[in-house]
Amino acid sequence: MSEATKATKRPHGLGRGLSALLGDASHEAPVSSGSSTSAAANGRAVQSIEIALIHPHPEQPRRHFDDGALQELADSIAQRGVIQPIIVRAHGGGFQIVAGERRWRAAQRAQLHRIPAIVRDFNEAETLEIALVENIQREDLNPIEEAEAYRKLIGEFGHSQEALGRIVGKSRSHIANLIRLLDLPMGVQQAVMEQRISMGHARALIGVPDCEALARQVEAKGLSVRDTEKLVRKMRKGGGDSETAAAPRSGGGGKDADIAALEQHLADILGLKVEIGHGEAGTAAGTLTLRYSTLDQLDMLCQRLSGERI
Repeated sequence: MSEATKATKRPHGLGRGLSALLGDASHEAPVSSGSSTSAAANGRAVQSIEIALIHPHPEQPRRHFDDGALQELADSIAQRGVIQPIIVRAHGGGFQIVAGERRWRAAQRAQLHRIPAIVRDFNEAETLEIALVENIQREDLNPIEEAEAYRKLIGEFGHSQEALGRIVGKSRSHIANLIRLLDLPMGVQQAVMEQRISMGHARALIGVPDCEALARQVEAKGLSVRDTEKLVRKMRKGGGDSETAAAPRSGGGGKDADIAALEQHLADILGLKVEIGHGEAGTAAGTLTLRYSTLDQLDMLCQRLSGERI
């Protein structure tokens, strides 16, 4: 192995990115309707497959595809082709998408007849795992879609929250908080999916009577997460003294509520525990601590901070 290759090789044992899950691809070979799908399975090579032979997975975690962004991708594909192959598995006499449904949809819009793909042999649990990892790493899922995928992996395939954390590089508490969002009424969940309120807003509304009406109020008034938490505390106190109801929550050591809210916001984005040590008044000095418990989580964090292509 050359020194240049050694220098660019990722540290051994770090991460569970798609390259580790799927293996590398080297060359392209055609697959047509007359080819055997079983013969193509288990391969690592990129193959050219007829789009008509491919269908999406019905349990794909991502359900919402922005039409404008999809059209932009279709326009790009029409000019340059599909640069990154999709991942499929042999299924039902054709192929089922494991990862890359957005590219497949855009390729159809661009009126392509074939698409580059890697055919792998995955069972149902592995298929859902990889679809989840791909979407999370590319930040394509909204919190409700992510939570539904976690619940399915736990309920149907016996994954623990700890195991899921290792798979996706996020903390167990982050996964638990996401799954709790599914206890909210569908109207509130829909508002989260459509980005009319954030995950932080939704979490504050869990267990609140008539939280759908409160969610509409939050949206209409453009309330911040902290303002929403104040409003919820006031409601739970029976509409008592607003100053008492709005008192800042301490982080155990009297931490400022704005700092605590910022910590939680960053934790929602990264899926890891975040601590902010803000400096004295009048100075901008401080510390930002990101806590990880596995090398997988460190790898995911490094990829996000560096902007490395996954």
